Amino acid sequence: MKSLKRFALFAFSVALLGSCSSVQVISDYDQKADFNTYKSYAFYKTGIDRAQISDLDKKRILRAIESEMSSRGFVKSDSPDVLISIFTKERERVDIYNNNFAWGGWGWGGFYNPWAWGPGWGWGWGGNNVSTSTEGSLYIDVIDANKKELVWQGRGVGTLNNTKNIEKKEQRIKEFVAQILEEYPPATVVAVN
Repeated sequence: MKSLKRFALFAFSVALLGSCSSVQVISDYDQKADFNTYKSYAFYKTGIDRAQISDLDKKRILRAIESEMSSRGFVKSDSPDVLISIFTKERERVDIYNNNFAWGGWGWGGFYNPWAWGPGWGWGWGGNNVSTSTEGSLYIDVIDANKKELVWQGRGVGTLNNTKNIEKKEQRIKEFVAQILEEYPPATVVAVN
């Protein structure tokens, strides 16, 4: 009995931790854009200024984007091929976990006779756990600098850790950006060397 409770608690903890760290990513792009011609970038200040997050988090996001773009061979330029913009959305997420693994209760069916009305018998513990977290969306837009047209957009949605630990916050932002930009440039248009 105790080992079953421990296992259930362990499984619940693993599922909870796994859901907190994952980022759901989706991207879309213009199929007519020639991504092979894009070699340089700059940040689109007008778009970035509109992002409704703290200036410190903007800096963290932009540093993470710089790192990811650099690792892909892109260079920052005053006359870029593409402009990069960001915007964010967030919402409070409330999760309710029902820990009631008990059997029994009044009603049709009991532990021994499924056709009898009366109390059931069995084991379990009960209760609900409620947790709240901030779920955020980070959008990264890639705009053709000459045409002034959006050519690629990536969005990451995940739980943001409300933490006072700056290193953890920085790491979480890097994870968000890395997972979003993993989809850029689109794999279907990248030239194979």
